Amino acid sequence: MKINPLQAASFILILAGCGKVQQIQSIRNYDPVFSNASKVDTTVTTVTSKRDNDGRQAGLISAFFGLDDALAKAADKGIWPGAGGKDGMPVIFSHEIDYKTMQAGDFRVTTASGKVGEILAVTLAPADDTGELRTVLLAGSYGSIDDQPVKVEIVGNLLSIDKTLNFKGESIKVIPLEEGPTMVWAEVVPDEEWAIGKKATPLPWGGGSGAAEGSKQVVRVTWSGGVTKPGGDEINDVERLLYKVTLLLENGNKVDVTPFAISDLGDGDNNHELCLDVMGTPQSVFFPAGKLKDPRKDLNPETSIAIQKLPAR
Repeated sequence: MKINPLQAASFILILAGCGKVQQIQSIRNYDPVFSNASKVDTTVTTVTSKRDNDGRQAGLISAFFGLDDALAKAADKGIWPGAGGKDGMPVIFSHEIDYKTMQAGDFRVTTASGKVGEILAVTLAPADDTGELRTVLLAGSYGSIDDQPVKVEIVGNLLSIDKTLNFKGESIKVIPLEEGPTMVWAEVVPDEEWAIGKKATPLPWGGGSGAAEGSKQVVRVTWSGGVTKPGGDEINDVERLLYKVTLLLENGNKVDVTPFAISDLGDGDNNHELCLDVMGTPQSVFFPAGKLKDPRKDLNPETSIAIQKLPAR
């Protein structure tokens, strides 16, 4: 059984107090990505490959014990009945995944004491815009502050979005609850995904803002979990000015630049798109400590990430 995402969207929009016409329009424009609560792996496949055509290994790049018994009550509709008040853990993959091959039973979480946790449901929301389908949110009961999850394993057949890679057998150590969020992935966004001038939908997921007019290139950064200002508001120019992108120029010199705009805002996910109005080959991204928080209100440490050189999608 799957939750109809349009029903979930309707519920959230009512909570947000949107006008009826705006609600209907947002629901129609919403790109549905299902949650899944199957306790068993239902994916039948012969795919076993662990490396893509460019030799990049399929695996997990981050798992963050973000919330202990603290998912919002709205998760009962937006994720799965009973998800509100459960643990929350974003797990981030090296490649975008095919959500139709994703079941709750694909994941196993083990705590420090050796207990295997219960995963109620998994979902790609809120990071479900085009190009973002690498962050899976796990909802369930799989640890506590006194017996924290330490390992996530993929025990079922879970495929990449192009169905060429299988993540079964991959595992990663879990980032502890008390740690703050860090950047764990960065890539250049293909220009066909920029969505210049697009406004964010009123939904809390599934529709971040598009890139700014005047963008010459866009870099997507993915954090280990959702981030906001310390007070809970969406970021703005204050945080934009703190991002530094290192570019390699044609003459061989490197220069640090500040994005002239930030997009993919307004959807509550763990991604920011840094809009640049200068050319050069993007090398890395830096962000200083103490300026963003995760849903548990832990502040970020100083963080930097190399920008992946990926083929055009």
